[in-house]
Amino acid sequence: MTPPRLRRILVVGGGTAGWMAACALNQAVRLGGTRVELVESDAIGIVGVGEATVPTIRQFNQDIGLDEVTFLKATQGTFKLGIEFRDWRGPGNRFFHGFGDYVVNTGPYSTLNHWLVARDLVGDAAGDFDAYHMAAVMAYAGRFAAPDKDPRSPYHYFSYAFHFDAGLYARLLRTKAEREGVVRHEGRITGTDLDPETGFIRGVRLEDGRDLSADLFIDCSGFTSLMADKVLGEPFLDYSRWLPVDRAWAVPSARLGALPPYTRATALEGGWQWRIPLQHRTGNGYVFSSAHVSEDEARARLLANLDGAALDEPRLLRFKTGRRQRFWVRNCVAIGLSSGFVEPLESTSISLIQGGITRLISLLPDQTFNPALAAEYNRIQALEFDRIRDFIIMHYALTQRDDTDFWRERRTMTLPDSLAQRIETFRETGHVVLLNEETFVTPSWQALFVGLGLVPTRRDPLMAARQRDEIVESLRLRRSSLAQAAARLPTHAEFIARHCRAGG
Repeated sequence: MTPPRLRRILVVGGGTAGWMAACALNQAVRLGGTRVELVESDAIGIVGVGEATVPTIRQFNQDIGLDEVTFLKATQGTFKLGIEFRDWRGPGNRFFHGFGDYVVNTGPYSTLNHWLVARDLVGDAAGDFDAYHMAAVMAYAGRFAAPDKDPRSPYHYFSYAFHFDAGLYARLLRTKAEREGVVRHEGRITGTDLDPETGFIRGVRLEDGRDLSADLFIDCSGFTSLMADKVLGEPFLDYSRWLPVDRAWAVPSARLGALPPYTRATALEGGWQWRIPLQHRTGNGYVFSSAHVSEDEARARLLANLDGAALDEPRLLRFKTGRRQRFWVRNCVAIGLSSGFVEPLESTSISLIQGGITRLISLLPDQTFNPALAAEYNRIQALEFDRIRDFIIMHYALTQRDDTDFWRERRTMTLPDSLAQRIETFRETGHVVLLNEETFVTPSWQALFVGLGLVPTRRDPLMAARQRDEIVESLRLRRSSLAQAAARLPTHAEFIARHCRAGG
């Protein structure tokens, strides 16, 4: 006998996480007769600042049937080729984490190995490592076009993500979800009904007395974590001994004229500042440690650093970095800020939402709620959070800054064993050891390692078979061809004006 399917899924909370979950789950279950509903209150605000993402969002939008041009127009979106890091290695230094490949990422004849040997031979004449990544070259030239599917083309070896207004994205998703049958309930949750035998959630009660029942609950209630924390009491694993930033001031400013196709992250005294260019404005924020910089000092520093006039008063966000011990508990799955938070240095918040939704759909239970499904979901989600945690910690651990207590403490902190091993392996051999299903793959780790000044001590012995003059000349030609290819492209602003300019 076939186990009974879920009858109703209730998403608790709206915003980006809630409406992403509602859209995707509805796509997956509506033909099977499962209803997806969402409850949110207009009286409760959301953490809706300007967002930057990683390339996986393109697949998510495609999976739910959201056209890219429609998405960009509706959200005032722009394209993102990566992140420029200023002053992280030290004041005056910059490097780029670009999306995509260095043509050849691994093996003895990788771009990295060629660049290391050329650097040994001709020093600075080998150029920056960024000069061999198409996304970085395009970004610094202010250019953009869609990638080419032909691997013989220089435009094949890059990827892209987006900058967009998160509030507008949630609004777009809500419209789409309701049009496709998702039922929205307006109201504040004031009570929860638990099964006395199993501890499963049977339903929630709203302030106006209505009761909403479901088989599966998705907690997208943000930092409040209404279900996972307040009702089920799932423990929180704290990352702050490695990532002590716990505040952020956010403020929009006037639109940038040149419209750069990348995010900027600038290291400051007690944290870092983001700059996210949208079509209609620029998103800015200062993420900082309140143990090292006061809220008033951070606010003043942010306002002094804006590239254009502030369009509103700065808004303060308070948070703690870390994750739930388990994400799926009984018949409740926490997704988004209710499941955990890693500072937005690499724009991973929406990626973690997307991963949580995608894995839930692949492991979606029936009414028997086989505990093996929850165990597997929790295992994968925990690994993903911890791997992203390590990637973010690495930005701080390899810094050469020692100008403030914040940076001195970051340089000397004890690292998670998983990160310490990865750093030492790269330091010794130049290899990046990855596990399956990691958000950041080899080119990303290479960009950060090299950008932060970690150069491997050994060269691959197979490179000794190559002619030294040939190595230097081939890299010179590649660097030149990438620069010429970028120069042939339209500017980022021109590309948007032609294809996806937002109305209004």
